Amino acid sequence: MFDSLFNYIKRHSNLPLSDEDVTLIKKSFALKSLKKKEFFLQSGDICQYTGFILKGAMRQYSVDDAGNEHIIQLSIEDWWTVDRESFLMKTPSVYNIDAWEDTDLLVLSLENLEQIHTIPAIKEMFWQMNQSNFIASQKRLNHSISLPALERYEELVKNYPDFVQRFPQHSIASYLGISKETLSRVRNKYVHK
Repeated sequence: MFDSLFNYIKRHSNLPLSDEDVTLIKKSFALKSLKKKEFFLQSGDICQYTGFILKGAMRQYSVDDAGNEHIIQLSIEDWWTVDRESFLMKTPSVYNIDAWEDTDLLVLSLENLEQIHTIPAIKEMFWQMNQSNFIASQKRLNHSISLPALERYEELVKNYPDFVQRFPQHSIASYLGISKETLSRVRNKYVHK
């Protein structure tokens, strides 16, 4: 159950884990299983956990007054899912996070995160994750305001090919900030390029 997490830690930290570190990490996480469309977090609730996805796919989104979903994050195996603001600040979330597929996660409370954050390898891993997340968010924001739809789709396919295979067109369109009709035209152009 923990193999994926420990492999992830090794990929994001050059520091070793002691036997005591491994024991503390295992005690700090809990296994959570979600059925497709089951919520990890609902808008208005406080995010109690960050989750490391072992198996499955999830999406984080808001819903506007007209009932339209606006997807800000898609996540698959070896990704983390959380509303950081709600989790860290203990404020009600504006987002929903749900399982798009049956999903197994290792979940971590803020209290347990603070305990394992004393482990040097975990500190380094989270620092690396935060840097990567910031860079990816900055690129995504720049692409959304400066690239035409076709180029945004090409970037998605290049960087996250699994998303296109595992999430439906309406989710991909929402993630890219375009309509389903525009995505259909873009995909047609992409295929015939």
